[in-house]
Amino acid sequence: MENNILDDQDFLVASISQLSISSNSSPPVVARFRPEWLQFELDSDSNNLVRFELRNCRLFKLGPSQSVCVSEASEINKEKNYSRGITIQFVNEEESRAFHCAFEQRKKDVIVQGSFLANGTVSSKSKFEDKIEASSAKMYFHYYGQLLHQQNMMQDYVRTGTYYAAVMENRADFVDRVVVDVGAGSGILSLFAAQAGAKHVYAVEASDMSEYARKLVAGNPLLSQKITVVKGKVEEVELPEKADILISEPMGTLLINERMLESYIIARDRFLVPNGKMFPGLGRIHMAPFSDEYLYTEIANKALFWQQQNYYGVNLTPLHGAAFQGYFSQPVVDAFDPRLLVALAVSHEINFMSTKEEELYEIDIPLSFTASVGTRIHGLACWFDVLFDGSTVQRWLTTAPGAPTTHWYQLRCVLSQPIYVMPGQEITGRLHMVAHKAQSYTLNLTLSAKMWGPGAEQGGILQTSSGKFDLKEPYYRMSQPQAYPMGQEQPPQQLLQTQDLQTLSQDEEGSDLLQ
Repeated sequence: MENNILDDQDFLVASISQLSISSNSSPPVVARFRPEWLQFELDSDSNNLVRFELRNCRLFKLGPSQSVCVSEASEINKEKNYSRGITIQFVNEEESRAFHCAFEQRKKDVIVQGSFLANGTVSSKSKFEDKIEASSAKMYFHYYGQLLHQQNMMQDYVRTGTYYAAVMENRADFVDRVVVDVGAGSGILSLFAAQAGAKHVYAVEASDMSEYARKLVAGNPLLSQKITVVKGKVEEVELPEKADILISEPMGTLLINERMLESYIIARDRFLVPNGKMFPGLGRIHMAPFSDEYLYTEIANKALFWQQQNYYGVNLTPLHGAAFQGYFSQPVVDAFDPRLLVALAVSHEINFMSTKEEELYEIDIPLSFTASVGTRIHGLACWFDVLFDGSTVQRWLTTAPGAPTTHWYQLRCVLSQPIYVMPGQEITGRLHMVAHKAQSYTLNLTLSAKMWGPGAEQGGILQTSSGKFDLKEPYYRMSQPQAYPMGQEQPPQQLLQTQDLQTLSQDEEGSDLLQ
């Protein structure tokens, strides 16, 4: 049977424990989906059947071709107010996968008025739907349901290679353990976990990529027996057992974009055993002021179009100010030369093992730097790293400037009004990030230059600049020509303050460049 069988609602089952004739030698049992029911009947006798109300039943895998269906008594059949269950033996593993896929889809279709929560209460929306706009979620799952985007991520060899190394170097954490892959995508991380000796892996994926994941898993028969692909959101699916390890790639631009970190935390609370492990288990956002006259001029010049006073006889200048601010509201995503940084970086840590989901709704980071050179500061540069804290090896995945480039690149918030600083001058500010329903964040940045030189001990602010940025609408600048080509014999001097990259002083050439 084909994997894509949602339109065909008849499934052949070898045996059902509750039917009168249930041996493998008996006629096959047909599983049929009705508008609100799931029923099993002998192919030769439609009167001999077992029926479950889809709203109240749950399906669990016992093996590659065996499952169990449990249900509370239906509202119609009040005299049987107890739960019941049956064991289902499918004809083959492929039929089992197809049935599970159809079951999850039909159950979602049935529960249209409310979602049943774990404690038995009813909510009009799931937690995910309550936080995220439907249009944003639709586009998000459509994007990640396409193989070309999965290929783009898999071809990021820094990303994929680091995950592979982190898993394989820590086999002791995976051998004979139950693993849940949160947002599995193509299933590549699930296959890594199975290679490392996992007892079983549940690959949870909400987009249509789950069908491709099933095909990829099935195409690796030595590993497929250990992997179950579950289509659905981690906020909604049910799994038959707890996980010893969660593995996921929940990072977006600036670590938090797309708000998948919240789903990762929810999966931790729902599925992870006490003292279980998370790969990765910790993330850090790093920030430093930068100076880049080329970038500032490039963005400012975009609005020159609106300075035309005779555009086919029309004066466009009334819109120049709005266009100017609009271009500066876009965070810039590209790979930049670390010599553009003018101070040591500060960091904000998010511990995935202990952070509460609500703590990710609003992130407020105080900023304090000391300028290393005299220059114009054009904004704040940001990047992130995550830690795989294995029992054998600790491994970092970094997106820092100067490190091998990833598909996340780096991010810069460019201020429409630069501020001037002198060497040794203190720079203060705040980065306030507020989550919104389009699966992203609004960034509010303020940078101030404090008093410098004689009388500085009295405090006070000389100059302040602020900007508001929508992380959902970045300016992707990766394809632009690099303003600062660097030869292989001349490694960049970095002003980074991370555990995995050495902190280096800015060299004389870098200082001249900034000036």
